[in-house]
Amino acid sequence: SPDIEEGKLFGLGSNDAGGALVSLIATFTHYFEKRNLAYNLLMVASAEEESAGEKSLRYLLPDLPKIDLAIVGEPTLMDLAIAEKGLVVFDLSLKGTASHAAHPNNDNPLMRLPQLIQAIEQLQFEKVSPILGAVKATLTQVNAGKQHNVVPSEVNLVLDVRVNECYTNEEIEEIVQSRLDCKVSARSLRLKSSSINPEHPLVLAGIRLGKKTYGSPTLSDQAGLDCPSLKLGPGDSTRSHSADEFIYVKEIEEGISFYINLLKQIL
Repeated sequence: SPDIEEGKLFGLGSNDAGGALVSLIATFTHYFEKRNLAYNLLMVASAEEESAGEKSLRYLLPDLPKIDLAIVGEPTLMDLAIAEKGLVVFDLSLKGTASHAAHPNNDNPLMRLPQLIQAIEQLQFEKVSPILGAVKATLTQVNAGKQHNVVPSEVNLVLDVRVNECYTNEEIEEIVQSRLDCKVSARSLRLKSSSINPEHPLVLAGIRLGKKTYGSPTLSDQAGLDCPSLKLGPGDSTRSHSADEFIYVKEIEEGISFYINLLKQIL
């Protein structure tokens, strides 16, 4: 059960993104009986964001009507995340010949590992976003061998690539495959970068209400949307996935008020 101490509501998911969920539900309830609005409002309270399972937004989208504009509830300190980096995770593999360590072997895949790591360090993506910055490629895992006296037949690596809106994930896949001398397999190409025009009426309304815009390096349900979308919500992203996760009750109250006032500008 949630505990409230000194104005902080503690609990797993309270900050990411329970606060935004509660605030959006309250906002939807506020406008539910309103008539002659410029938009027909649709509220989705979904789960399984990380796994895209049967309770996720991506699973539900085919059954929803066409969406013209979306607000994705995430902890942004109620600032306007007008762009979000996409993600492509690559599995890399260096193949070689297994053998006993005591015998000659000119095909040890571990010996080619330094050259591959150097090639990863030298990966360059020329297009730099004014909002999200450069594409970021990070080597996160290296696995090989199980015994001290056996040369492994392969070395497996994982490359995490955060993609700006200047590239499609397919373009990133093509670049990585062409520049790395190893087997390259993308786990998925569906987690694309998302953005909304900085001149969109929703963004301009938020700016008029005193909020700033920025590009978010973290991934959310925005990746599954094809329409213009704005990531916005109470809470602080740096508190997410942490011990003793919390959100201030005041942040939720302010979030509800801001959502209502923001939508009033365009409805």
